[in-house]
Amino acid sequence: MKEKAIAFTYEARYYQLGEITENTTDIWLACHGYGQLAKYFLRRLEPLNQRGHVVLIPEGLHRFYLQGTGGRAGASWMTREDRLRDIENYLAYLNGLYKKEIAPCATQCRIHLLGFSQGASTISRFAMQEEVSFDSLVLWAGVFPPDVDIDFARIKLRDKRVEVAYGDKDPYLTEENIAVLQKALNAVGVSPGEWPFEGEHDIDGSTLTSIAKALEKERDS
Repeated sequence: MKEKAIAFTYEARYYQLGEITENTTDIWLACHGYGQLAKYFLRRLEPLNQRGHVVLIPEGLHRFYLQGTGGRAGASWMTREDRLRDIENYLAYLNGLYKKEIAPCATQCRIHLLGFSQGASTISRFAMQEEVSFDSLVLWAGVFPPDVDIDFARIKLRDKRVEVAYGDKDPYLTEENIAVLQKALNAVGVSPGEWPFEGEHDIDGSTLTSIAKALEKERDS
């Protein structure tokens, strides 16, 4: 048996809150977690839907039924199976979205990258692409992937704001995992801002609003 691969054109959907205009000041690119769909995840990001802000929400390329063979569906960015090719594919997808929507106004807007749960590793790998310009990276209830080039990550993140948010009752992000996350960020020279909140594995609206205001305050300073 011989494993082979073929490249072909693939069309993927994404969602957008707000319109990019000459008055846009901030653009958010946000990646959802395992088993979510972008159209539902965007509801968690409503606090960002304010004047001057635009939110882009891509969707994982792998969809599946959450229970059995029918009912509600979810999406995933990757699994262990054919992992490296999945990463290459979603990076190509995110790069295409970046070039279409963000790159044309990257010089006039602040770019924020946010990843929730599985999306934290996804958005982190995307942030490490050489052609991607951004101002802040928000890791929410997720980790910074250990497979990135540490030396390049040091260069890419040295002048960026990195924020970490998590619920104090999150069953998936234990104290041990948080320590691993902090160690990984310290290894690339980052001392992240921490935003713990009362809650579980979810986006907390008030915390998201506070992070956005902190980033906006820095922009205006």
